[in-house]
Amino acid sequence: MLEFRTTFIQTLIELARKDDRIFLLTPDMGYSVLEKFREEFPDRFLNCGIAEQNTISIAAGLAASGKIVFVYSIIPFVTMRCFEQVRLDLAYNNSNVKLVGVGAGFTYGSAGTSHHAIEDIAIMRSIPNMTVLCPGDPIETRELIKRSYERYGPIYIRLGKNGEAKIHSEDMRINIGDTIQIKNGRDMILLTTSNTLELAKTWVDEWDDEGINVGLVSIPTLKPFNSKFIEELLKQNIPILSLEEHNIIGGLGSAIAEVIAESQKKVIFKRIGINDKFSHYVGNHDFQRDMMGLLRKPSLTFIHKK
Repeated sequence: MLEFRTTFIQTLIELARKDDRIFLLTPDMGYSVLEKFREEFPDRFLNCGIAEQNTISIAAGLAASGKIVFVYSIIPFVTMRCFEQVRLDLAYNNSNVKLVGVGAGFTYGSAGTSHHAIEDIAIMRSIPNMTVLCPGDPIETRELIKRSYERYGPIYIRLGKNGEAKIHSEDMRINIGDTIQIKNGRDMILLTTSNTLELAKTWVDEWDDEGINVGLVSIPTLKPFNSKFIEELLKQNIPILSLEEHNIIGGLGSAIAEVIAESQKKVIFKRIGINDKFSHYVGNHDFQRDMMGLLRKPSLTFIHKK
């Protein structure tokens, strides 16, 4: 097991050793994660205090002077609390700033709604100029941090936090916009993103044991969305299921539905995610997932509907 955030900081340190334009900012977050970067590059690390809006504006200023800036915080504090600054200082000006949010979905379960991240993909997808990346395992994280460094402009990177399993091989290379076919299937295809990739693979393996052949695809880029992949998938005329730890409004399921709607093709499609409601439960990540209906493997009776 290797955490998304550990992979992030290890990859960023490797990049920073080769490029002194890289800066890392945080609004007083990242303890036990960012120390190695701070120790090796003290002149390129800024703890801006609990002042998220100011942090984003400082990042924009550094980017305007030619720096490549990464901002690290818990997702709601790097997307929602400072939304105006993200929209105007970063996106409007196409600033070369990478927002790294940790704690996808209910990762910070017991911390409550202030720390839950169930709307972030929808928010960031809606902003012009913003690229939205949601890696599903440490390998996807490593690759997309590298691609973010190479790509000019504002980017939002959604990370998990807990000990996440490696799904892909170490030698895999992933580009922004790639979809990753993990398994082919003839009965149904399951599309997932971010921190539900491991759960999706578990479901697919269980369906295999039940004699149901389900394909699995990881979609780590939500914007720009790979519409052509979905269009090609529709030609197979098999049911499609999406899974995400995010509101079903505005996330992966919505992106897929948009392509299906404009294709004018008839296909069986079902979204699994958070059904547009807050969690009022108190408990850890798995407890939150369970109470919100994300751990229950769905019945596939819907795939037989005409």
